[in-house]
Amino acid sequence: MSKKTFTLKVFRSHSEEGQYWESFDLELTPGLNVISALMEVQKNPVNSAGVRVAPIAWEQGCLEEVCGSCSMLVNGRPRQACTAIIALILKKTNSREVTLAPLTKFVLVRDLVVDRQVMFENLKKVKGWVSADGSFTEGFGPKISQKAQEINYELSTCMTCGCCSEACPQVSANSKFMGPAPVSQVRLFNNHPTGKADKTERLHSMMSEEGVISCGNAQNCVRVCPKDIALTESIAVLGRDITKQSAKEIFGIGDRE
Repeated sequence: MSKKTFTLKVFRSHSEEGQYWESFDLELTPGLNVISALMEVQKNPVNSAGVRVAPIAWEQGCLEEVCGSCSMLVNGRPRQACTAIIALILKKTNSREVTLAPLTKFVLVRDLVVDRQVMFENLKKVKGWVSADGSFTEGFGPKISQKAQEINYELSTCMTCGCCSEACPQVSANSKFMGPAPVSQVRLFNNHPTGKADKTERLHSMMSEEGVISCGNAQNCVRVCPKDIALTESIAVLGRDITKQSAKEIFGIGDRE
């Protein structure tokens, strides 16, 4: 029985050779995912023309869709490469080729590697953490309701993978919008009983051009989020919260949950 094969078409970027596409012919084995296919190329980096080339550069970490480091465009769709099964992709597209390219909303480093530092800088801007210094000396913290726990757990699964920013038309050189992920993290930490101490500061970060005001409600983010986080719901919640905060500061109207 002849072996089934497929072609991996990869975007290459080298300072010496510029940018171009390069194809690799590989055997289609059961359960093969994109990361496994890249590893096969790494072991023997010979392209479809039979020429030995430089190994492909990409990022990976957990290999179980938790770390978010292997984000890339698989057939043009932003997703995690570790859970992209080759056989399923070929079946869906009815072809024998899978294309891999780097995310376009971040600085390109090399091949499939991009620098997502801007996402972590945005988390700093929105104070994406709970300030709890010294809290361990004050005994048990307040109880969190089951409903709040369920909401917070979903929001906490964000991997800062960049897929939502890649799919968002408002994240571009023509907009200051920081993207859906940090907005959703503002909701997470403002919903935490200890994190609420910095709620006003976080809401102020959402009132700028970088915040929810620049969201165009395209809803692409929820379609590509690997964790199925309700990102547009978070944007709506934050929109309501900054309206209430503005009313409080301008007219002296207090919070009314």
